[in-house]
Parts: sequence; structure tokens; C-alpha cells
Amino acid sequence: MKTKNNQPRNKSAFKCGSCKCGNLLQSRSFKYVALALLLTLSVNVASAQEELSADDYNPFRIGAHLKNMHLWHGFVVHPGAVIATELEYNSRNKKFTFGLWGGASFSSTDVYNENTGENVGAYYKEVSIYTKYRLSERFFVEAVSHNNFTGVEERGDDLHYWSWDKTQGYNFVDVSFGYKVTPNTLLYLATIIGGGSGDYEVEADGTLKNSWTQYFEVNSVVWKNQNSNLSLFVGGAWSFFTDKTFYTEGAGGVVNVGATFNKDLYIVKYKVPVSVTAMWNPEEEKTVLQLDIALF
Repeated sequence: MKTKNNQPRNKSAFKCGSCKCGNLLQSRSFKYVALALLLTLSVNVASAQEELSADDYNPFRIGAHLKNMHLWHGFVVHPGAVIATELEYNSRNKKFTFGLWGGASFSSTDVYNENTGENVGAYYKEVSIYTKYRLSERFFVEAVSHNNFTGVEERGDDLHYWSWDKTQGYNFVDVSFGYKVTPNTLLYLATIIGGGSGDYEVEADGTLKNSWTQYFEVNSVVWKNQNSNLSLFVGGAWSFFTDKTFYTEGAGGVVNVGATFNKDLYIVKYKVPVSVTAMWNPEEEKTVLQLDIALF
């Protein structure tokens, strides 16, 4: 790294001038002392590295998935191929997690630009923030800020990543709870906070009434062997406050039914976890098949 004025250092600054430090630097005794200090430092560094290598704790984790489409709670978020990545921190006791999840597509979808009156292509783009705390082996609480800004600029809007304005249509937060009633069965309840991303109903006087949509899912592993398993799931949505929900145009109901088959494939000696999810959304009358390959 260069200094501000790029001027060479004044070597005379290392000399005392009124003593014999210069002679000391050239003496054999000083060289022996310096060598001893260097050896001591090397031993200490080696010991420290040995202690670090003996510690299995790794606070950071990265991951990447290749998917033919992206599903979430009965939604087809993007119908084309997607690369999904994640970066997360986990505490030593494995109770606390904080991470970023991002998705980007290989294909575009059409969005309507109100300024030009034309449909334009937009690639799927999402960077979401999540955090989880495990109160026990069975119970956890989680919060996610979903930031899906696909097509925002393409439709003529300004992009504000750190905005959670309920009318902007692409940022929202949900808080969820998960509880394992058995080692193979998970109960999951999520609530969308504050009317984000259109989770509201327009009243007769023009005011916006938050739906606070609830989503509840039961997911259970019904079969497994050494390197594969099959799970079934069913999820529904409702609101205690409005006639519509985040997931439905009318009253709530079942929105996510299906099965997921997970299997570990081995390419040479490299393990590649693969899953296939068959999903049916009765509310939208939509059925799809998702392939998810964990790259690392």
C-alpha cells in the first residue's frame, strides 16, 4: 500500500544519533537475540494455529442451489431456472442464525410498464434477510424480510431496497414459529407483519386495513432410508381481520399441498443432495414440479 505522498522513508529516523544503536544492530549478539525471538514467535503462532485447527466451530456457512423454478408457500415465485445462494452466521451453541438469501433467474418474465404501456422482460431478483433463534431442539422462532424486487425498475418504479412501504409491492416481513411435535413432523406458523407487499384490504373510505395473514403448514417425513426420504405437506392461509389474504383473493383456505422426495446422489466422491417437490395450489388450481440441486 502506498503512502500519501509516495515518498521513501528517512532511514536515519531509525538511528538514535547519540548512542551506539547502529553498532548494536550489526552485532552478532543482536542477531542471536532476534533469531531467538523469531523462533519463539513461530512456536507461538504454530501453537495458536494448532488450537484453531482443533476447534470444529465454523461460524459462517455458504450454500448454492440450482432450481428449475422457485416455489414458496404455494406460490410459483418464478417459473424458470434459478440460482439461489445463501450466506449465514451461526452462533457457537447453534441457537442463533443470521443470514442472507438471494435468488436470480436465467430467464425473464413480462411486466407491464405504465409509462410506455408495453410489456418488458424482467429477470427474477431477490435478496432476503433472515434470522432464527432455537429455544430448544423442538421449538424455534424466525423472522424474514422478503425483498423480491423483480421488475420494479422495469415497470417504471424507483427501487428502494430498504423501504417496507406496504403499497410498493415487493418488500414484506413475516414472523414465524416452528415446533416439532415428533422428530419427523413439523408444525409451522407464519404471520405477515404490517400489511407488507399488499397484505391489506382497501376500505370504502379508501383507508388500508392490514390483513395480518396467517400461514400454517404441517410437514411430515413419512418414509426414509439411509440416503433418501419422502415428506408430505399441507399449508393453508387465513386472516382474522379482512376477507382477503396475502395468499388468496378471497377468503382463506388451503393453498399448498404436496410431497418432497430428497435423495443424496454421489458423483465420484462428491455428495450432491437433490430434491423434487410436487406442489398443488387448490386456490389457484396450479400444479408444478420443482427440481432443487444443492451445489454446495
